[in-house]
Amino acid sequence: MNYESTIDADAAREINTFDGGDDEAKSARRRNWLIAGVVLAVLVIAWYFMHDSNSATTQNGGAAQAQVVTVVVPGQTTIANTITASGTIAARREMPVGVAGEGGQVLRVLVDAGDWVQAGQVLAVIDRAVQGQQIASQAANVEVAAADARLAQANLDRALKLVERGFISKADVDRLTATRDAAVARVGVARAGLGELRERAARLNIVAPAAGLVLTRAAEPGQIVSPSAGVLFSMARDGQMEMQARLSEADLARLSVGATAEITPVGATRSFKGEVWQVSPTIDQTTREGIARIALSYDKDLRPGGFATAQLRAGTITAPLLPESAILSDEKGSFVYVVDADNKAQRRAVKTGEVSQRGIAVMEGLNGRERIVLRAGGFLNPGDKVQPVLAK
Repeated sequence: MNYESTIDADAAREINTFDGGDDEAKSARRRNWLIAGVVLAVLVIAWYFMHDSNSATTQNGGAAQAQVVTVVVPGQTTIANTITASGTIAARREMPVGVAGEGGQVLRVLVDAGDWVQAGQVLAVIDRAVQGQQIASQAANVEVAAADARLAQANLDRALKLVERGFISKADVDRLTATRDAAVARVGVARAGLGELRERAARLNIVAPAAGLVLTRAAEPGQIVSPSAGVLFSMARDGQMEMQARLSEADLARLSVGATAEITPVGATRSFKGEVWQVSPTIDQTTREGIARIALSYDKDLRPGGFATAQLRAGTITAPLLPESAILSDEKGSFVYVVDADNKAQRRAVKTGEVSQRGIAVMEGLNGRERIVLRAGGFLNPGDKVQPVLAK
């Protein structure tokens, strides 16, 4: 009984031992599978994040390469063709006035620079004391000649009465007639001499040859003047002024008579309207420039001899108009960046023209339908990929 019981107990322990080992193996396998699953999940998650990170990096890299730029399509704009020139203000028709007679000492000066005068108005009076005496003497000679003529006429009249009675011959009458005619002629000569003296005396007055504005005065009381004294007064006929604008050959060829202009004298706070009335028919061989004469109405702020600038209208042009920020320049000249169909920036050489507050006219290089980089062109290189955004 005891031996069998012992055998049964050992068998039971062996059976229990076998069953317990199997459970432990199953548990170990489950742990391994669980660990493998966790590792696999970690690997999958890591792969996903790595892939997403690479995609984001690729996208960010592409965005960094494709710079966002503002573009504009300029089209064609009608622009006033303006020429800028400089020059001096002058009288349109300057009249120099000097001594027309014999001259002498200036007694009075009746006008000053800036005065308006009429044609024939006396500007200065020259001493005529000697000429006055000569005129008086000649006037007396006229009276003597007239008296002689009256006496000769009276003698002739008496002779004509006596000839009818036969007391005087026909020859005596002829002689008396000749004497009368000579006396009358001497009266004419004397009067002519008197008129000459009076005219000479009148020429001692310095008078205005036409109505206008006195620009300069070079005569003073007590001054001795003569025909060789030069210009004593200078005048602007009717007060008309002009600007003598100096232009290059090319600009001069674009102008025509009647073109309008805006004149701004140096130091002036306002501008004046003018009109080209003459374009120089010749070109200076040294400077290669010509003169456009711009007529101006009188204004006290327009001072002859002063310097001024002119904006002349020389018709209109039709061209693309771009802001200054869109046009770049280097040693090769002016250029812009054009965005092509592949959204790549391409350099395009241009020739600029009129510059105004509205922008810069592009005379050559563009037709107006291109997409032009408006700003940030200085950070681009030819062929760079960009993301164009049309300016509003």
